[in-house]
Amino acid sequence: MRQAGQEWGPAPWRTALAPQVPWKPKRPSRARRRHRTVAALGRVSRAFEYPRTILHVARSASGPIIVSEDDEGRRYLQFGWIGAFQSATWPGFPLRLELDYTRAVAATLAFAPNPSRLLVVGLGGGAIPTFLHAVFPDAHIDAVEIQPQVLDLARRYFGFREDAALHAHLTDGRRFIEAPGAPYDVIILDAYGTRSIPPALATREFLQATQARLTPDGVVVGNVLRKTGRPGSLMDPLWRASFPQLYAFDVRASDNRILVGLPHTRRPQRKELLARAGRLAREWGVSFNLRARVPRRVSRSPRAPRDSHP
Repeated sequence: MRQAGQEWGPAPWRTALAPQVPWKPKRPSRARRRHRTVAALGRVSRAFEYPRTILHVARSASGPIIVSEDDEGRRYLQFGWIGAFQSATWPGFPLRLELDYTRAVAATLAFAPNPSRLLVVGLGGGAIPTFLHAVFPDAHIDAVEIQPQVLDLARRYFGFREDAALHAHLTDGRRFIEAPGAPYDVIILDAYGTRSIPPALATREFLQATQARLTPDGVVVGNVLRKTGRPGSLMDPLWRASFPQLYAFDVRASDNRILVGLPHTRRPQRKELLARAGRLAREWGVSFNLRARVPRRVSRSPRAPRDSHP
């Protein structure tokens, strides 16, 4: 749901469960503030270069939520007038993922190629859960969103449809994960902001609760923001300390970084992941390259044993 450049104001996540060790954001550096200014100006420039029709503007606690459409029929969900796109979809064509970070999220399914239960925290326009429903029609999919306006817009303008397999839940993501329930093969955390990280989702306790909702071979996927001019993200240390194995992929078209946490120490072979990604792309008939977006191993977690595989 969160594409790099999102402008959040007072977030409704503040009503979420208070974490035991709250994450305290630092004041953005001068380089980060300059980067945000350039990014905002770039979005304004692109808005003039590629005009879109405004279909709807909704009010929320964090500011306006804008739905627009371009001349070719793509629809965009945007938080704030100069915020980056949260979703970009072709209603009726779920396999046509438009934002590159959503394509990178699809590539993480090479780590769990045959899931039967999936959870997505953060809905946006519903591009990711709708895609998952299209490629895994028999799988149970839960999509969690805290803002009622976002869920309403996804249904009205982006073709998000619930059925016996795809379910939407209007609630706090941490509460949903910590509640008793059946385990998932894949959990996708797409609710991290850029100017602020929801405190309830930025603790080791939360990631431990997320692991507790996984099957033994399950995976946790997170869409986070890269550091400006430096490797990694602010969430990397927390994820490294929380998972026996961590993998990551940096999205070239934006500042997004896709993290994959594994709850076990069995290291998958790179060639096997690439082979799975190629097979999935052929089976799904997608137009983008999954193999090129498969995350690479970041580093060994302090509690994971060292191995000698290349």
